[in-house]
Amino acid sequence: MGELDDAEVDRVFRALADATRRDIVRRTLGAEASISQLADRYEMSFAAVQKHIAVLEAADLVERIPRGRERIIRGNPDTIRRAQQLLGRFEQIWRGRIERLDALLAEDPPAS
Repeated sequence: MGELDDAEVDRVFRALADATRRDIVRRTLGAEASISQLADRYEMSFAAVQKHIAVLEAADLVERIPRGRERIIRGNPDTIRRAQQLLGRFEQIWRGRIERLDALLAEDPPAS
């Protein structure tokens, strides 16, 4: 898996913009859970939880695994890692700018 393309970045961050979806990702990265188990955690309908999961699936943040009559949700750490790498590159750019600014401010002022 390489870098996230622009469409993937949009889907990932749009999906993570919602607190419930972030919580579902957090829970399913730690341990697999059925949709029913996840739905029991939230004060919303089963259908609403399924819609959140569909958004997360579209962003490749979770995967749905059929297991008998249940559907098990598992977080996808690879997509999280790829998003983290993207944010890391932004951080490097920002840190470089701050370091250049610090160096500029540390220079002796020109003599008058």
